[in-house]
Amino acid sequence: MVHIISNAWAAAPAAGAPPEGSALVQILPFLLIAVLMYVLILRPQSKRAREQRAMLAALAPGDEVVAAGGLLGRLTAVGPQYSMIEIASGVVVQIQTSSVQLVLPKDTIGKAR
Repeated sequence: MVHIISNAWAAAPAAGAPPEGSALVQILPFLLIAVLMYVLILRPQSKRAREQRAMLAALAPGDEVVAAGGLLGRLTAVGPQYSMIEIASGVVVQIQTSSVQLVLPKDTIGKAR
């Protein structure tokens, strides 16, 4: 069998040549990746979580909301863990307050019916 590619052997570094790179140059790509992950992933996620907490803290009876399951309704009572939502005339269900995904503008449900 004929070998087309011959073996390549690494050459020894020349005497007095500088080292491959300093420790900072070797760590720099990892630092850049960490900074990019913070800027592109962690920071926007914490901003969304902060906005969600502020929205949940501002809930009041009479607000029209969308729950996580897709329920549209008007809040009748708001508690720290559980809230009551009226989804139809006389139909009130209990949901977890943290499951509220969106607060709708006033009279949105009346226009949707």
